[in-house]
Amino acid sequence: MSARYVYLAMFIYIVIGCWLAYAARVDMKKDIMDYFLGGRSTGGIVAALSYSATTYSAFMMVGLVGFTYSGGVGALGFELVYLAGLSLVAFFGPRFWLLGKKYSYISPYEMLADRYNNKWISIISSFTACIFLIPYLSVQLMGVGYLMNGLSDGEIPFMIGVLIATVLAIVWALVAGLRSVTWTDSLQSLIMIIVSVLVLLFIVYSRLGGFLNFFAILEKDFPEFLSVPGPGFFNFKTFLGLTLPWFFFSISNPQVSQRLFIPDSLRSMRTMIKGFLVFGFIYTMVSVFWGFTALILLPGLESADMATPVLLGSTYVPVTLALFAMVGITAAAISTIDSIMLTLSSLVLRDLYPKKNRDQKNNLDLVTPRVIIILIAFLGFLFASQQFDLIAALSVASSVGLLIVVPTIFGAFFWRKSTAAGSITSLLSGCFTAVYLQFTGWSPWGYPAGVWTLVISSLTFIIVSLLTIPPEEKADELLDYLDKELSKRNIL
Repeated sequence: MSARYVYLAMFIYIVIGCWLAYAARVDMKKDIMDYFLGGRSTGGIVAALSYSATTYSAFMMVGLVGFTYSGGVGALGFELVYLAGLSLVAFFGPRFWLLGKKYSYISPYEMLADRYNNKWISIISSFTACIFLIPYLSVQLMGVGYLMNGLSDGEIPFMIGVLIATVLAIVWALVAGLRSVTWTDSLQSLIMIIVSVLVLLFIVYSRLGGFLNFFAILEKDFPEFLSVPGPGFFNFKTFLGLTLPWFFFSISNPQVSQRLFIPDSLRSMRTMIKGFLVFGFIYTMVSVFWGFTALILLPGLESADMATPVLLGSTYVPVTLALFAMVGITAAAISTIDSIMLTLSSLVLRDLYPKKNRDQKNNLDLVTPRVIIILIAFLGFLFASQQFDLIAALSVASSVGLLIVVPTIFGAFFWRKSTAAGSITSLLSGCFTAVYLQFTGWSPWGYPAGVWTLVISSLTFIIVSLLTIPPEEKADELLDYLDKELSKRNIL
């Protein structure tokens, strides 16, 4: 495909997206609550679309497609585990929302610091999030780079796509904070789901003779891809190591858990969760089917991550549909990048910055968060320039490090005897485990880093909490308030 068509499609997408981003400035207030959380006034449908666009990034239509292409049907189980993990939101979502609204929390980590009455919990959590989310941000940039390069048959260099995505994400995040991101998210998620379904239906019915013939070809020519472990990638230990971070993704990743603060009501939160479940199931099935269509039509690719770009750039997909699909995948990536940059910026301001800035409720110096956002984007750009293979695996590797906060979150709401000392030692031991195992490649007894990170951080949290004194005043205040409100609303 000619690079001119790719650039033209991107130009139109950028114009529409920038118009939406600037339109979001109309009702923007210059306060920290509005900039990072949209004033906690997001409706259910918009929240659902934004949550979907934030969660389902370039990982899906590039990474998950590549996983299916190389590993078979195990990729479907891997992604469905994430959807199953959304059940955690049913327990934690109302609790996050109620405490966030009453105590004006901006980040989930400052909420944990209050619960345990220890600021070091938010400092350590925020610092580790900054470390582990930069690679995940870079994955989104890489997805756009691979896509534009593949669609143009190499005419557009990989780094040009990465640069365009970086600049675009910065502009939209700076314009109006979360209001800009949620407005553009709504557009982007609709583009993602509609175009991906249309492309799949076109390929299956016009190139593969319909779904019955599609499955017949898979069964005849690629039977090993229809079982687990398939070609050998999805053995039990590998599958467990990949899926554990994914199951806890909705509470361990701050750019996702922070979205639990933004709905305007608990009813809107329920709408958000239901909408995301429908969106997620459809998008998951479409991504996996894309991987199988690429396997049938384009066997023998050197890099599984190039399955989507090469498929869209081939003669099997009309140019117009391919360009729309490119925009949809780019939209998914930009949405996730914006959310990560805003969240990390809020963590720096509220949890790593001097206390006088944490206490600032109404006024917002727009210079500081904007500088932080640009710096984060620059670091992601540098990381993406390394062009690491297997986007899906890199995404999971980033999530492994974020597992360290899971025991602290569970203890904060469901175990009154949990302590700050237990949380801090859990965070530090889990972080060391995640970093050491992933850098050395060591897998004790064959189990990957994700398993050991969760086991060690959980055991440390429990043992140290049992040996130390739990906080009382603030912890009791928060938990007693939750018990009262949840009982009044008849929520478990």
